[in-house]
Amino acid sequence: SPEAAARRIGQTLVQSGWKVKLQQRSAGWMVAAKKGSANKLGYIAAHSAIVLICVGGLLDGDMIVRAQMLLNGKSTYTGGGLIADVPAAHRLSERNPTFRANLLVAEGTQSSTAILNQPGGILLQELPFAVELKKFSVEYYSTGMPKLFASDIVIHDKATGEKTPARVEVNHPASYKGVEIYQSSFDDGGSSVTLKAIPMSAASKDFEIEGTIGGASTLTNGQAAGAEKLTLEYTALRVINVENFAGNSVGVSGSGTDVRKVDLHKAIETRLGAANKTVTQKVLRNVGPSVSYKLRDAAGQAREYQNYMLPVKMDGNADSPALYLMGVRENPADPFQYLRIPADPESSMDTFIRLRAALADPAQRELAVKRYARLAIGTDRPELAQQLTESASRALALFAGSDAAAIPAAGTSGAPAAKVKPAAGLQAISDFMEANVPEAERNRAGDVLVRILNGTLFELTAMTREQAGLKPLAQDEKTQAFMSQMVLSLSDAPHYPAPMAFQLKDFKQVQASVFQVARAPGKTIVYLGCAFLIVGIFAMLYVRERRIWVWLAPQNHTPADHNADSSDRISAADSVSESAGKSQATMALSTNRKTMDGDKEFEMLKKKLLQAPL
Repeated sequence: SPEAAARRIGQTLVQSGWKVKLQQRSAGWMVAAKKGSANKLGYIAAHSAIVLICVGGLLDGDMIVRAQMLLNGKSTYTGGGLIADVPAAHRLSERNPTFRANLLVAEGTQSSTAILNQPGGILLQELPFAVELKKFSVEYYSTGMPKLFASDIVIHDKATGEKTPARVEVNHPASYKGVEIYQSSFDDGGSSVTLKAIPMSAASKDFEIEGTIGGASTLTNGQAAGAEKLTLEYTALRVINVENFAGNSVGVSGSGTDVRKVDLHKAIETRLGAANKTVTQKVLRNVGPSVSYKLRDAAGQAREYQNYMLPVKMDGNADSPALYLMGVRENPADPFQYLRIPADPESSMDTFIRLRAALADPAQRELAVKRYARLAIGTDRPELAQQLTESASRALALFAGSDAAAIPAAGTSGAPAAKVKPAAGLQAISDFMEANVPEAERNRAGDVLVRILNGTLFELTAMTREQAGLKPLAQDEKTQAFMSQMVLSLSDAPHYPAPMAFQLKDFKQVQASVFQVARAPGKTIVYLGCAFLIVGIFAMLYVRERRIWVWLAPQNHTPADHNADSSDRISAADSVSESAGKSQATMALSTNRKTMDGDKEFEMLKKKLLQAPL
C-alpha cells in the first residue's frame, strides 16, 4: 500500500543520513528528504568571514588613533629635540586600545616611548613597560646580507617593577600585557669613532677628532686650514663591507666570445643545475670597516664621504699595492668616486702624507732634483747635469702646482696669449706640453718628461723616508707598481673637494635594535574570520545539497497535485506492481550542482528505494 511503501522508503533514507518528512495527502503519500544542508552554512560562514575580517582590520588600523586626534585634541608633532620635551598633546596614553609603532633601543639602554608615523608628523605612544636591550646579535651570509638578527631584552613593568627577560627574533616576537614586540630592523646606537685627518692641501694639518655616529663636530680655524667654517657630521659606521671582486684577474671571461673555442657542455651547465648557479661568477670578500660622514660649509651645502679603514687589494697581482679608498659624492643618488692611495710597506698612508708635504716645499723639491741629477748624470758632465736639473725642477714644480711661470693659453688670432693659472698633477704637465712643445715632438718629449718626473718623485720619496728614519724602498717590481700608483694618487689629490680626508682610526661599536610594538585587539577577530572563510569555502565547494521526493499513490491514479520542476530529474515511468493494494511510485531528485556523482546517486536510489531493475 502507499502508506507502507512510504514508511519503508522514509526509514531507508533515514538510515542513509537523510532528513525525512512524510506527508499524507488525499490522493497518496509524499516522502520528502534533504541531505547536505551544510552547503547553506558555507555561504553564511563565507560572507560572515568577510564582515569579521573587515571589522578586525578597522580595529587594528589607525581608526582609533584618528578618533583620538579628532575627539581628544591630539595632534602630530613636527619639531625636533628630545622625546622627553614633547608636549602631552602629541602623546597617546598607555590605555590606547590599538596601535602599531616603532621603538629604537640602543645596547645598554631602555626605552618606553614608541613612535607612530603619521602624515605630516609623528605621535608618541607611551608603553606600560620599558624595553632594555642587553645584547644585539647579527649573523651574515657570504654576500654580506643579514641572515639572522636577534635581541636579548629585559621588559621592565612600570606598575610592579617586575623584570622579564625575553629574546626577540625575526618572526618570533615576544608578548607582554597584550603588546607584541617584533624584531623589525637594526641600526647604529651611537657608536664612538676616532678619525685621523689626512691633509689634502698644503695648508692643512693632520689631527685626530672623536665623535659619535649621528652627531656632529665643528672644525676650528686651525683644523679647517683657514677655510670657511666646516661642520663634520658623522653619518654611519659599517663594520662589515662585502664586495664582489670578480673580474678578468680571477678567471672570469670578458663580454666577448672567442669563436675558436666554443664549449657547449660548459654553456649548458651554466644554465642548468642548482638555482644559485649563475653565468657570472662572484668573488666575495670582506674589506673591513668603513665610516661615512658629511662636511657641511657655512652655507649649508654638504658633500658625502665614505672612507675605508683598511687598505683593499683590488686585483690578484701580488706586486700591486693595497689601496686606501676615499670616496666622495655630491648627491645621495650618485655613486661614490674614489681617490685611491697606495699603502706603503708599513701598511699606512704616511708615505703619501709626507710626499704631499714635500711637494709643497720648494727646498725639498730642489734637494730631490739635485739628488736625481747626481745619480742620473754624475759629476763629470756638469752641462748635462744643469740641463737635467732645470727640466726636472720644471716638471716637479708643474706637478706640484706651484710653478711661478704660468702656462700660456691659446689666444684668438691677432690677440696676445692669455695667462691662466697652471693646474697640478699630470694635467699641468699635459697643458705645459700642449702650449710649449710642437705636436710632432710631444710623444717623445712626453716620455722623457714622465721618466724625469718618476725619477725625481722616487728620490723625493726616498728623502722623506730617510728623514722619518725608515729604510729605503727596494728596487723591484713591487716598488715600481707602488710608485706608479703613488704618481696617480698625487695627481688626483688636488681635485679632492675638501682640505682634508678623514681616515677611521678606531671605533667602539654600539648597536641598536628597532622593534615594532603593536596592540592588536582585532587580531583574534581576523583569525576567527579566516577560520570561517576556510570552513565556508570548503562547505560550498565540497558539500552538495540534495533534495528527493517520492510520490506514492494507488495504481492507475494520476497525482493531480504533483508538478515537478523543470530542473529536477524525474523518473515517472519507474514503477512496480504489487499483488494486493498496488502502488505507483514517482521519484525526483534535485541538486544544486550537476555532476556525475548526482547521476550515479539517482540511479542508486532508484534501485534502493523503488527496487526497480537497472
